Amino acid sequence: MANVNILKVGRRKSSVARVQLKDGNGKIVINKHNLDDYFGRVSQKKIAAHPLDVVDFEDKKFDIIVNVEGGGLSGQAGAISHGIARALVDLDKNYRTPLKKAGLLTRDPREKERKKYGLRGARRAFQFSKR
Repeated sequence: MANVNILKVGRRKSSVARVQLKDGNGKIVINKHNLDDYFGRVSQKKIAAHPLDVVDFEDKKFDIIVNVEGGGLSGQAGAISHGIARALVDLDKNYRTPLKKAGLLTRDPREKERKKYGLRGARRAFQFSKR
């Protein structure tokens, strides 16, 4: 495969990650920072790179460049994972089955529930007192 350049979008909560997979030397760059510099927690690094572990992708020579915005770091890690998984399927159709079994191709639809009128939060009511 010569001159690979794949662009995919991953989403989680209110985070949107634009993932670019192109020829290189195997580095992951997120918003112009290294993966280790961008995420402070090990769990978030593992979530972001989980699709690569599922398909044993470490021996390939591709760079992953990500622009992510919105939400917090946890949502951004999930969005990056979703985007990388979609890009890997575009690269090789045989990756679809293991990524689908791991649940990485399905967008997580959970969003923050809006606050309702007459309540303190989405579901939390004000404290009740008989007197």
